[in-house]
Amino acid sequence: MLRILAPDGELVAEPPATVDTRALYRAMTVARVFDRRGSALQRQGRLATYAPFEGQEAAQIGSVAALRPDDWLVATYRDAAAMWSQGYPMELLIAGRTGHEGGGAPPESVNVLPPSITVGAHMLHAVGLAWAERYRRSDRVALTMFGDGATSEGDFHEAMNFAGVYRVGCVFLCQNNGWAISLPTERQTAAATLADKAIGYGMPGVRVDGNDVLAVYEATEAAVLRARGGDGPTLIEAVTYRVGPHTTADDPGRYRAEEQTEAWRQRDPIDRLRRYLAGRGEWSRPWQDELEREAAGLVDAAVTAAEALPAFTAGEIFDATFAELPPLLAEQRGWATGAADPAGPA
Repeated sequence: MLRILAPDGELVAEPPATVDTRALYRAMTVARVFDRRGSALQRQGRLATYAPFEGQEAAQIGSVAALRPDDWLVATYRDAAAMWSQGYPMELLIAGRTGHEGGGAPPESVNVLPPSITVGAHMLHAVGLAWAERYRRSDRVALTMFGDGATSEGDFHEAMNFAGVYRVGCVFLCQNNGWAISLPTERQTAAATLADKAIGYGMPGVRVDGNDVLAVYEATEAAVLRARGGDGPTLIEAVTYRVGPHTTADDPGRYRAEEQTEAWRQRDPIDRLRRYLAGRGEWSRPWQDELEREAAGLVDAAVTAAEALPAFTAGEIFDATFAELPPLLAEQRGWATGAADPAGPA
């Protein structure tokens, strides 16, 4: 397993020279504040549901840090940190959780697809995007993120097989957080590691400490450069842990021991990077306080903006579906907006 930072923040390998560690720490701090606020908002009845990602900040922030702003990101309902870091507006991530349709409509300048709720299906979209970019003779790549549970879905195998055969510039990042809701990883695969699955599709498989942001960055950077150079896809297994529930509707105490969760809390990715920065004289308590104030301000502003979004009208729901409405939907739009008589001609 690739590792650069030990849990105590000590280097065990040479760190990448192409990354700003303080910027990574700032982004991870914002992600933690966002995540805890999301759970709180759901308990207050202001979000319909929420999928916490505490403990997975390094896997998300470290991987997208290796992308260019114009690269594609295709992620899941648990990847808000990665999506925000790659440009998806935070207020839209929140709005989507309230059920507002606008949450799934990022600005055209943002090459991030809306969060996928269907487990595994979005990987096919990432492969399609990467294939399209190659067809256009572009060097943009696509990074798709998914959990260990998605590797048991047929869409995972179809996406991996197509990407391998056609050597498209797609990076598959599996955040192996130990649990597919209540099913542990060892119950859903006979493979020694999930990274081993890459062999059957003719691509490299890399296993990395998913709580080590520097190692995640280094592994993803290598995979992105390989994809950008036309050498095909890579599967990365980032071994991490979901310390919270699957969603706010879940009780993890019914299927896992608290002792295991507590052991993973001792490997917290933000604490690990903080210890590293402190050892280099690049962290201080005043700076930490400043970061947390800034993060709270960003999240508060996003919540305010999300809750102020006007509701979609009946017409806009139809208009946001197709560029040109098929006749049947155009007729239904007329009914919904009162522009047509639903009873039809007399």
